Amino acid sequence: MISIEKTTLYVNVFNQSYNYIPTGEPCEFKIELEPEKAFIFKKLFNQLNTLEFDNMVRAHLPYLPYHLDDENDEIDNRLKKIYALIHEFGDEKVREFVEQLPYFRN
Repeated sequence: MISIEKTTLYVNVFNQSYNYIPTGEPCEFKIELEPEKAFIFKKLFNQLNTLEFDNMVRAHLPYLPYHLDDENDEIDNRLKKIYALIHEFGDEKVREFVEQLPYFRN
């Protein structure tokens, strides 16, 4: 029987960071997943950071209304993916919390 080894990941969505060990920073979620899947968080956080920078640049252009900005929708999509992963790999308490979020209900 093949055993899949899991590792603990401490995820902070607000700071767009994750660690394999508790560092003293506030940690929003503690999840268990295969080590090779942790890179997904790095990729999504990098994409989110890039989109937020693009939004900051766009904010200085008065002729582009905020509510018609595609980058805002892309940021929401990345956050939905992050919370879906947290829901998938979190414990029961984490899943219950994520299920309460507006992102999860859409």
